[in-house]
Order: sequence, then C-alpha cells, then structure tokens
Amino acid sequence: QVKLVESGGGVVQPGGSLRLSCTASKFTLKYYNIGWFRRVPGKEREGVSCMNSDDDSTHYEDSVKGRFTISRDIAKNTVDLQIDNLQSEDTAVYYCAAGPSGYVCGDELYEYDYWGQGTQVTVSA
Repeated sequence: QVKLVESGGGVVQPGGSLRLSCTASKFTLKYYNIGWFRRVPGKEREGVSCMNSDDDSTHYEDSVKGRFTISRDIAKNTVDLQIDNLQSEDTAVYYCAAGPSGYVCGDELYEYDYWGQGTQVTVSA
C-alpha cells in the first residue's frame, strides 16, 4: 500500500525554525511531483510549495517565499520542507502529497494522488 508519512512538526516560538520531512513506502519519491500543503482550522487546505520531478524546479506561494525551502534527498527517499522565521499564521497541519510527473507542479489538490496524514506545526510564544 502506497503511504506517505510526514514528520518534524512541533511547537516553536515565533522566529524559530522547523524541518518537516516527507517519507514514502512502496514508491520512490523522486519519480513524483511533491507538494507541501497546510490547513488552518476553519480554512481550506492550501498549497505552500512544490517540487517538480523532472528537473527539481520549485515553486513557493508568495506568503512563504524566503522562509520556506523545499528539498529532495534521493538517498533517504524524502522531500523536506525547511521553515524559518516561523510566524503565528504558519500554525497549521502540514501535509505532503505526491502527484504524477510530466506536469508542472502546482497548488491544486487534484494534482496529487497520494497524501500523508499530516504533522502539526504550532507557533506560540
């Protein structure tokens, strides 16, 4: 069974950093577009960043540019999301998702076929 698992969430003070990791069982992440999404309670799930399988090019939503960095570790079969200078508005459940290669990755949920269960990030003083 294909499975994605996120890890690395936690409670952090404003201005702090976290590194989220997405791992997979039953398939190799480098062959998929990978997206990171988040959901704030009461709001829709929103895409924050993605990486294309074909060339490892990346995309970031304007609200996270300069603070979020997506990267791939082929040896570990992971795709990480480094989050720096965390702000209260970053508090959310963060999800990784995998979608087919050959397309430019984006922030629409329908572009991704596999999803993890999410990891909670809480920014609080």
